[in-house]
Order: sequence, then C-alpha cells, then structure tokens
Amino acid sequence: MTGSRLHPSRKLPLTLTAVFCTLLWGSAAPFIKWGYDLFGITRTGDILVFAGIRFLLAGLLVILAGSLMEHRFLAPEKKSLGPIIVLAFFQTFGQYFLYYLGVSKASGVSSAVITGTGAFISLLMAVYVFRYEQMTSRKAAGCLAGFAGILVMNGAALFQSDVACGGGELLILISQVFSAVSAAFIKKFTQSQSAVMLSGWQFAAGGLALAASGLLAGGSIPAGSLSGWAVILYLAFVSAAAYTLWGLLLREYPLSRVGIYNCLIPVAGVFWSAALLQETAQAFSPRTLAAMGLVVFGVWLVNRPAPSGNPGQKE
Repeated sequence: MTGSRLHPSRKLPLTLTAVFCTLLWGSAAPFIKWGYDLFGITRTGDILVFAGIRFLLAGLLVILAGSLMEHRFLAPEKKSLGPIIVLAFFQTFGQYFLYYLGVSKASGVSSAVITGTGAFISLLMAVYVFRYEQMTSRKAAGCLAGFAGILVMNGAALFQSDVACGGGELLILISQVFSAVSAAFIKKFTQSQSAVMLSGWQFAAGGLALAASGLLAGGSIPAGSLSGWAVILYLAFVSAAAYTLWGLLLREYPLSRVGIYNCLIPVAGVFWSAALLQETAQAFSPRTLAAMGLVVFGVWLVNRPAPSGNPGQKE
C-alpha cells in the first residue's frame, strides 16, 4: 500500500495543524487525572486497563475514519505488519505504560511541562540516531533552552528514585524518549505507507497490549461512571486526531520543525490543569511561567529561519 494522502496536491499547513495537535495533547494529562478521579482508579492494573481502552478505541476511530475516506476497509498489507508492531511498541505500549503510571504520581501541570521535552529529544534523535538532518547552533540553543525550562519546573523531582515520592516525573520523562523514537520511525514508515492506516492499527495493537497487561496485573474494566467513559472517549479522540495529523506532518516536513511544536504542550497543559484540576496556584507561579517562557523560546529558536548566508544548513 502506498502512502495515501488526505490532500494529494498540497501539504497540510504546518503551524496551524501542529498547534491544533498540541492543544489536544496538552489536555491529555489533566483529563487522564480527571478520569482516575471519576473511576476511583489507584491500582497499577486499573491504570493500564484505562490506558488500553483509550488507545483501542482510538485505533478503531482512526480505522473507521480512514475506511470512510478511502471508501474501502483500511486493512494492513503484509509489509505493514512490521511497522505496525514497531510503532505499537514505541508509540503506544512503551510510551503510555510509563506515561500513565507517571501521571498518576505527578501533578497535571508537571506532567504537561515535562511532556514538552519530547520536542527536544525528537530533535536529538533525528540528528544523532536516525541522521535525518544536521545539528545547527540554533537547534542546539533551542534544545538547551527547552531543557532548562524542564529543570526550572521539575529539576529535583526528576531524579527521585522512589516513584511514590515523586518519581512519576522521571517516568514521564522516559516516556518522551519512546515518543521521540516513535516519531522518527513514523517519518520513515510514512514515506511509503499510509499514515492513517499505520496510526489506526498500531493504536489498536498497542491498546490491546496495555489492556492485557493491566488485566494480568489484577486490573478490571472501569464501571459506574458515565462521566468517566465520556473522558475515555475524549482521550480516544485526542489520540486518533492528533497522532494521525502528526504522522501526516512528519511525512511532509523535517522532523525538527514538526517535533519542536511539542514544546507548546506545556503551555496548553498548564491552562487545562488550572481549569480542570484547580491547580491554579502551580499553573501561574513564577517558576511555571519561567519554565514555559524558556520552552517557548526554544521553539522559536528551532523554527527561526536559517540566515541566508548559510545555505548549506539542512532544515
């Protein structure tokens, strides 16, 4: 199957699409924590089942939407099975196994700000691991500014060895490494295969794996809260819409230019947390505002056009 395109004659607009995705992702951490409260979820097994249901539903939504757009069932071909397994492991199972456990131990504001590191880790992966592009002084300065923002926000908590005492922040940080690896693989795989098809089937596979691991750990399917199920459906929509659009952007644009927009997730996440979780004091504290300022400055540095005198720089 060749890469299908929603708009074969033109690219998706980078900034508008990327900002829309990051606004959705910024809402994820506070909605996850809200879902935990609505269902009374505290055990690891229940957390993983909650995550698995979300991503299984997200996969089914993407497959349904893709099938309607292409007027046929969006079934994977044999050559797609390897990429689906790789993405299911890195993008869904590995990343969100760590992320959901981390969010259960960290505040919504902290979770959102740390998620912004994915932008800089993606850049480092693109330059030094997958060799998609070259490092420049602007990109290096942007990375340093972004990581400085994370340290300002959560420097002490990141290195807590005991998850129960704050190490949730470290789990979220490690999950962003999985996210960065998956972004690089998405860019590779979507050059020859449908981003929509890969997104849908890897979500379904990863969601099943998360749910199965939760059930094996003693978890159960959440019940008793219509509001909680509404939250799960919203989170499924977040994944279905944002990751599918993100995959289309990664196919069309350099990894660093797309990935750096992840740094806007903290900005959206902080305000979502203030609104939904009443974390207003932390959201608008001087430390949080300084951290967000550094992260947004990093986004600007990486996306600033290269000087005209440096035509040799890869963008």
